Amino acid sequence: MGNALGRVAAAGLATAVLTTTAWAAPASPLLQLGKSELRDALTSRYDTAVKGVGDPTLRAAQDSRWTYAVEAKNQCGIAIGFIKSGTKDADSINKCDDFVARLSAPPPPPVSAASAPPALDCTAPAVSIFFDWNMDTPLPEGANTITTLTQTAAQCGWKRFGVTGYTDTSGGNRYNDGLSMRRAQNVASLMSQGGIPTDAMIVTGLGETQLKIETADGVREPMNRRVEITASAN
Repeated sequence: MGNALGRVAAAGLATAVLTTTAWAAPASPLLQLGKSELRDALTSRYDTAVKGVGDPTLRAAQDSRWTYAVEAKNQCGIAIGFIKSGTKDADSINKCDDFVARLSAPPPPPVSAASAPPALDCTAPAVSIFFDWNMDTPLPEGANTITTLTQTAAQCGWKRFGVTGYTDTSGGNRYNDGLSMRRAQNVASLMSQGGIPTDAMIVTGLGETQLKIETADGVREPMNRRVEITASAN
């Protein structure tokens, strides 16, 4: 089991009470499509997001488009997973469409020295960090998302964070409880390295409960292997 991040992290993570309202995207016209058309539309948006995540110029740009690409990839993947199981998940469909629209919008013009900086988007995030099967260190794009989040936290005044780990349904309950906690601890360790105080985070592992994609027992569903990060200003 890989646990490199856990070894370099400070021992122990304090907990704090977190209250936050999950961000909801506006209703997408995709919800009006039939399942076949919807799956094609979601797949097209997923492909756009994957291309954006892998674009080094987008990652280096001084704006939010790469972060939008990462979130679009996550949410479109979740929506496609639901469609495969015969379900339309409005929340992930709305977020998929919204993040791809943000990603595809023209980049903001360069800011001249005399002009005011653009307004920072301080909408309280609800971010998912994904993992390979049976691993407790995040995928590379997840680590980059954590870096972006920690850099934005101070500017936006976010002071309380929830860091909650989950697993897919492969493996036993006791093992998955431990794996989900290690995932959450390792994500919290990265956040701590980025400047988030350990006593500002409530870190929990909920095993294979609260699945993003409902599956039978023993299924290695990638979208269920995750840590969810929430934030609030108080």
